[in-house]
Amino acid sequence: MRRGLLALLKRHKQFRIVAEAGTRAEVIAAAARCQPDLVVMDVRFPDGSGIEATREIRAARPAAKVVMLTSYPDEEAVFAAILAGTSGYLLEQIRARDLVAGLEAVGRGELLLDPLASEPVLHRLRRLAAGAALDPLTELTRQEQKILLLIAEGKTNRQIAAEVFLSETTVKNYLSAILAKLALQRRARAAAFVVHHRLPGAE
Repeated sequence: MRRGLLALLKRHKQFRIVAEAGTRAEVIAAAARCQPDLVVMDVRFPDGSGIEATREIRAARPAAKVVMLTSYPDEEAVFAAILAGTSGYLLEQIRARDLVAGLEAVGRGELLLDPLASEPVLHRLRRLAAGAALDPLTELTRQEQKILLLIAEGKTNRQIAAEVFLSETTVKNYLSAILAKLALQRRARAAAFVVHHRLPGAE
């Protein structure tokens, strides 16, 4: 996939390839070294999350634009990517000319979501607009509720990761999604939220 993308973009003079990477660690290091204007990122790497890599790159250089090019259209990945600051979320089956046009658009400062990836986002917004999610807990998946309980118990991301058999990076992504869904600014509010809403399993 990466070789094909390189071959495609090299045919278009408006792009200049400054680096390529195959792992999360490599992409973060390359972004710090080369200071690219645009990063094409996958959601998952062998050594961690592209979403977390996006968050780190954007924290170090907010002007950098990141486009997710991935095979994962699931709702949680899209929301987590948006929260991490991506400028685009495209699926790998996109046609070559549409990909080029999309990257150009992001380079101009536009935001871009693949229609298949944006449908879950729109569905959630429609539910909210219709008042179908008056209880914020209905917006949490079962895994998110479990992680919320562990957060409320005061456990660290590392402790939570060990308990639910996920990477610490994945737990961070879950935390970002949970806080966004519940309109909470800090994890310290989680315990009060759990008590107030009497989440099953809470003391």
